[in-house]
Amino acid sequence: MELPASEPDRHTAADLLGVLAELECREPIFHHPEFGTSREDFERATAPDFWETGASGQRYSREFVWATLEQRRLAAEPGAEEDSWQTSDFLLREIASDTYLLTYTLQQDDRLTRRLTVWQRAANDWTILYHQGTVVG
Repeated sequence: MELPASEPDRHTAADLLGVLAELECREPIFHHPEFGTSREDFERATAPDFWETGASGQRYSREFVWATLEQRRLAAEPGAEEDSWQTSDFLLREIASDTYLLTYTLQQDDRLTRRLTVWQRAANDWTILYHQGTVVG
């Protein structure tokens, strides 16, 4: 018996292409200074119960993510690591009213990950509910 194709049929519905364009420019999350770099900006961009699952499978709280971002910003030249990062293969699905699941691929030098961010539109702005990264082996 022949197995079906392993890759799913992936496409963004035509009526979501405008939303996709809005969100695509925000990824990877927390790496676009134009959307803010302060704790206040981070709190505005993330839901109070935001959390993420890292590529290692470890779960991280909102506070831990903020502390890690703050340490990285203090230790590195702004934007230096992101200069070589490439995003591609975006797909958007609406999963509830004004709530969207965005997936994409991120190439960071020799590290390839698949990413998922759950976004919610609220009062003409965007809030991140959840984020996950998975290393492609």
